[in-house]
Amino acid sequence: QVQLVESGGGLVQAGGSLRLSCAASGRTITMHATGWLRQAPGKEREFVAALSWTGDTTYYADSVKGRFTISRDNAKNTVYLQMNSLKREDTAVYYCVAEPLGSGTSGATYRYWGQGTQVTVSS
Repeated sequence: QVQLVESGGGLVQAGGSLRLSCAASGRTITMHATGWLRQAPGKEREFVAALSWTGDTTYYADSVKGRFTISRDNAKNTVYLQMNSLKREDTAVYYCVAEPLGSGTSGATYRYWGQGTQVTVSS
């Protein structure tokens, strides 16, 4: 079992930056694809970014390419999402997710989910 706990969410002004962290426990995340999904009010949950289980391939939604960066620190067993040039439409609940031996592609499914953290971008 893997437990995921997000942190770093909050309120930020449009154009600003925010870094989300996801601390994993129970098992190492080394053999897991890890990623971030988000859901805004009235909209379906959507893929944001992910790393393959090998940790050497990244995937991003078109809406965040060039602005968001996913990374992983295996020594700390932590996943990060660096968000720059934030827009009001980035406002959503962000979920950290993991899947054993997962591909990390946008259509992938995930076994483990964090509780979610709210990101609100003001203008």
